Amino acid sequence: MPNNINLEALEKTAETLRETVIKMLLEAKSGHTAGSLGTADIFTALYFHILNIDPKNPTDPTRDIFVLSNGHICPILYATLAERGYFDKSLLWKLRKINSPLQGHPKYNELPGIENSSGSLGQGFSQALGMALAAKINKQSNRVYVMTGDGELEEGQIWEGAMFAPNKKLDNLTWIIDRNNIQIDGQTEDVMPLENLRNKLESFNWFVVEIDGHNFEEIINSCRMAKSVAQRPTAIIAHTIPGKGVDFMEYKFEWHGKPPNKDQALKAIKSLRSLQGKIKSEYD
Repeated sequence: MPNNINLEALEKTAETLRETVIKMLLEAKSGHTAGSLGTADIFTALYFHILNIDPKNPTDPTRDIFVLSNGHICPILYATLAERGYFDKSLLWKLRKINSPLQGHPKYNELPGIENSSGSLGQGFSQALGMALAAKINKQSNRVYVMTGDGELEEGQIWEGAMFAPNKKLDNLTWIIDRNNIQIDGQTEDVMPLENLRNKLESFNWFVVEIDGHNFEEIINSCRMAKSVAQRPTAIIAHTIPGKGVDFMEYKFEWHGKPPNKDQALKAIKSLRSLQGKIKSEYD
């Protein structure tokens, strides 16, 4: 992980990814908007600064591994992988098309850079635990990163894994929780309250950090901190804004699994480009 953080480059990349996601979802006419936009900064930090990866050698056994458990936000994963050079960007417009490698949930081996198949919530977390345990057994130095949604924490499988990882001392595992407070049918705290989430995880012997999921320095520094933790895994509770960057989508659970129509997409892109203009003027 490089020590110098190019904030301007990271912020511009994140906004490019958000615009790409809007265009992908418009073309597909289906897909998940809010979480994809809300995690763009985390994906940018991971793939353009944090992860030890090589798009030209995606199966390098020494690579860091990123597992997406909440696979419905795969539009941002696909957009990020294409931007990072794993595959040609022209494939992005085949999202959710018949016989496309870009399905509504990622499928292992369909595209370079996809480390797991995900769909049923909770299962990606268990897959990541297995990968981290295997790496420990094989005395590998690479790390496993896994992202889950917060609504996903309603799955019992998550809490089995939350007990398993500290028991196996998986200090090579970093768990990123997208804490955006929404799920498909409402606010998480109305559907199934999660708080006090930090206390719950700490009681299972996780090292826990809470961050602003849109602050690149906090994202990067928390992942750097996780590498220094010994004998137990790290959970990063990343507080994010669903629909980030698009004023009429932000904080609204209705955009969890709804794509924009043409008029909405144009308004969304206008909102994002206005934000890009603010970023540019900040660094000029």
